Amino acid sequence: MPMDTITSQLPVDSSQWPVADEKTLAESGFYWRESGGVKMLVCCRLEEAGLAHGFSTRLGGVSSLNGSGSGTELNLSGFNEDSAENIYENRRRFLSVFHRDLQLATAWQAHGDQIKVVRAEDDIAETDEKFDALVSDLPDVLVGVKTADCVPVLIGDPKTGAFAAVHAGWRGTAQSMVQKAITKLGDVYGSRAEDLICAIGPAAGCGQYEVGRDVIDQFTANFSEGAKYFVGTRPDHALVDLKPANRDQLIESGMSAANISTAPFCTMTRSDLFFSYRIEKKKFGRTGRLLSVIGRK
Repeated sequence: MPMDTITSQLPVDSSQWPVADEKTLAESGFYWRESGGVKMLVCCRLEEAGLAHGFSTRLGGVSSLNGSGSGTELNLSGFNEDSAENIYENRRRFLSVFHRDLQLATAWQAHGDQIKVVRAEDDIAETDEKFDALVSDLPDVLVGVKTADCVPVLIGDPKTGAFAAVHAGWRGTAQSMVQKAITKLGDVYGSRAEDLICAIGPAAGCGQYEVGRDVIDQFTANFSEGAKYFVGTRPDHALVDLKPANRDQLIESGMSAANISTAPFCTMTRSDLFFSYRIEKKKFGRTGRLLSVIGRK
């Protein structure tokens, strides 16, 4: 596809993109919950629907990943870049914000399109199998996905009690992961798209996230209007905004636009609040991981 079908070049200047303040946050349908130094982003619509959930930040932990040696970062995964002792203590602190005993089900993510169904206790333990979304309806269980620029999507069904957590980087978005998760919720739990409520969490946004021709080609090949998610920067490169791409897929699956809330944060421009692989891996050689979790209240 010719690059001239993509929006013409704009300056890559984060100061030109909106900054989320408390007013913007409230208008987007989110608020902060804090406990014991841990700061968590909560979606009002999911909360009102009785879904326990939260998007973590980097605040309130015991890790030191940014070169400061401060020991205050809430890294929740990445055992090859942080100690297991730190990660498990950070997870304990994160889960304590829910003020009840909950088990956490996560998976080994591989930027694929496989979905894990958490049906029983045995499904909670991590295995060598690779999944980029998890669905369940178990009580006292949170399913979660790990991100550090990719898009976390939490979906809940207040009628059946089923829920899903989706990891959608550019590959997952190109593979329509959120649509596949909705289909899985319907197949396994009888969920209907029109009943679902969704929150799209903090992720790398269009003001900073530059990609190359491979990404542009996949989007424009898979989606009839794929070019609209890009802003051209230089030959064969463009900025991409994955959050609206996932929102459009949710609506195409039958979800009501009114039931979809999108967090107004870019992880790359707000690395004070969130881990960013693209910003920190190059600078420090490693980065932390955020967790986005959902379950029944």
